[in-house]
Amino acid sequence: MLKKFNLKNKNAVVTGGSGLLGKEHCIALLEVGCNVICIDIDKKSLSDFQNNIPKKYINQFKIYCLDITSESDIIKFVKKFTKIDILINNAAIDAKVPNSNNELKNSNFESFDLKRWNEEISVGLTGAMLCSKHIGEIMAKNGGGVILNIASDLSVISPNQNLYKEKNGNINYKPVTYSVIKTGLIGLTRYLATYWSDRNVRVNALSPGGVFNNQNNNFVRKIENLIPMGRMAQKNEYKSAIQFLCSDASSYMTGQNIIIDGGRTIW
Repeated sequence: MLKKFNLKNKNAVVTGGSGLLGKEHCIALLEVGCNVICIDIDKKSLSDFQNNIPKKYINQFKIYCLDITSESDIIKFVKKFTKIDILINNAAIDAKVPNSNNELKNSNFESFDLKRWNEEISVGLTGAMLCSKHIGEIMAKNGGGVILNIASDLSVISPNQNLYKEKNGNINYKPVTYSVIKTGLIGLTRYLATYWSDRNVRVNALSPGGVFNNQNNNFVRKIENLIPMGRMAQKNEYKSAIQFLCSDASSYMTGQNIIIDGGRTIW
């Protein structure tokens, strides 16, 4: 059965591939023999990632700077390839909790900026649609492939805004766009799973829970109290799920949202 995880000679595209989890998704695929094209809009992070790829994977790994909100750029990119077997739609603009909560300030719904709404929807949802449209078409023509949308536990629950309350009483907010995008990706998953089902294109979603990334202690303590396992995820704990969902190990699975969140959504 382990042979079903083998992705040798398969070609994968990972969007937002030089981000925190994007890197882990790329490495996960490289570990099982896949050729990976890591795309991102950030040239420096792409270059840094490529420079730190283990030498044993260097021939399997390519980087490509691409704006996934531009359909014309995606079309140009896709024309470079005759065979793409896997697409991981991972790219997103996400206001994260660093050691301070500055990135989450001014995210209250009443004053949420329309320009910001359009920009974040464009990257996280429209970008996934456009990549699926053009790369999925290649898969359908070639007789099969896998699209994996990276959603979130917030695709099925609402953000608990108390997590973002500072000790001084100020409340920052997880932005509305994040919930809308991640929920929308589940709808896109279901739609595409039936749209190309007769062409052997499988489409699933992975919904990770919160990943520890040196967030401030106040935030970590509060979110850990919401998780039955009592801790946030480590960044490498989704790799085996990526390998499963992108390989023949999950050959009879499509249209599903796989939630891996330490149990948070069952409470």
